[in-house]
Amino acid sequence: MKRYIKYLLSFVIVTGAVSCNEFLEENPNTLTTQANVTSIEAARAFLASIYGNVNLVAVGSGGWGGNTLSLLEFMSGKADGVAQTEAFRFNQLTHDSQAFYIDTYWQSAYQGILRCNVALKQIPGFSVLNETQKAEFLAEVRALRAFYYFYLVRMFGDVPMVTEPITSLNDVNTPRTPVKQIYDQVIIPDLLEAEKAPLPWRRPNGEVSRGFVKALLADVYLTYAGFPVNAGQSAYVESAKRSKELVDLRTSTFPLFKEYREMILPSNKNTGEFIFQVQFDKVNRNNPLTPVVLPTFAGISRYANEFGGLVPRVEFIRSFEPNDKRVAEKQYFFTEYNGKQLGGHYIYKWFDKVAVDSDTRSELNFSIYRMPDVMLMYAEASNRAEGSPNQLAKDVVNEIRARATLAPIGNLNSEAFEREVWNQRYFELSFEGKIWFDMVRTRKVRNDITKQYDDFIGHRNVFGATFQERNLLFPIPLREIQTNPILTQNTGF
Repeated sequence: MKRYIKYLLSFVIVTGAVSCNEFLEENPNTLTTQANVTSIEAARAFLASIYGNVNLVAVGSGGWGGNTLSLLEFMSGKADGVAQTEAFRFNQLTHDSQAFYIDTYWQSAYQGILRCNVALKQIPGFSVLNETQKAEFLAEVRALRAFYYFYLVRMFGDVPMVTEPITSLNDVNTPRTPVKQIYDQVIIPDLLEAEKAPLPWRRPNGEVSRGFVKALLADVYLTYAGFPVNAGQSAYVESAKRSKELVDLRTSTFPLFKEYREMILPSNKNTGEFIFQVQFDKVNRNNPLTPVVLPTFAGISRYANEFGGLVPRVEFIRSFEPNDKRVAEKQYFFTEYNGKQLGGHYIYKWFDKVAVDSDTRSELNFSIYRMPDVMLMYAEASNRAEGSPNQLAKDVVNEIRARATLAPIGNLNSEAFEREVWNQRYFELSFEGKIWFDMVRTRKVRNDITKQYDDFIGHRNVFGATFQERNLLFPIPLREIQTNPILTQNTGF
């Protein structure tokens, strides 16, 4: 982490590296951690900077045809990467601290945290902001700091906890802090503070909203309830409470799209069931996943490179229920284009038709949270909290099944209902960076061959590799260990 703290010491906010180009209408002068500025434009520049790393979940990395999303999907065993020279290391669980992607997550998350820390320090000093504006600005910052830390603790476990701008090289080397302490002292408190702010439920330009805060808090509590913290019942109750607030808005504010294909219409970005997305556009930042998921050198697009960098495994495709609409042609996957048979299933979730056919500039957003995710959070958390599925929990699962043209579930006991919820998370949220984190927090893996749930430790994936305890975490990037002698490596790496 030392490299990124040094970066902060000469910190400059680059307003072009924000999540959405509408955030700022003016480009203020260069700002540093010691800047003496008073304009509202400068305050917004500090705020805009915190969005610069939200795309850590879907950004080019790992060489030709690589993307950070691929790491999580390769690890789940549900995907392969023809174009990725090191995909086999994650499929076969032989990756180490120098492997692709890992340092990109670490670097991006800490850069985001450092920007948040600077903004938290500076924004309260702006007298041009009234108290409501300050509360809203600080809520955005705290929510995103929690977001960045949430990724770090789930991926790496104990990590350095930095909550203040670092202004001296003497303070650079920071030891690892236990996961539970980071949840208790940063992630959850930040979100509880953000929850108090008068943010709107939805913001059309993609900024942090009340909807995002509630979704993230529901996700945090659901994860906190499971491994490795095992907070249990009280955390399930809190998760159900936040997710229900959103579920109650599923027909008014965050309605499900009637057709899956509506999710790949650029006109639907930040609308409907989309709660919070990484913002992409044709000018400032294109969606890098569109060419990554195209079949390798298939010649079906205008892209110079059709990477084949993230490809569903046939075993996963075959594990869907019969007649599940999501696996039908050009719903979640496609097998042909313009009459050309492609010889397999490819991901359709980022198939931007205009980009593919014409200009190679995909403007589709990447979803971090959408309503079905939260509906399934509620179903799982409430079932655990109450000891059995309530009517609303059953209703939301059946709404997701109905859109997939599947029959409604009957009366299920608590355990069977939970397995059904997990099944729907696998299928509904496939290739959205969710499956791996579900596997780690539940310590269960859906076996695509048997369609049963195996214990994480001891599960043999379709590549013939067996998960061990060390695979519950990623290694700390080697370069971070080398520059910060206080850091220790995760067991087994």
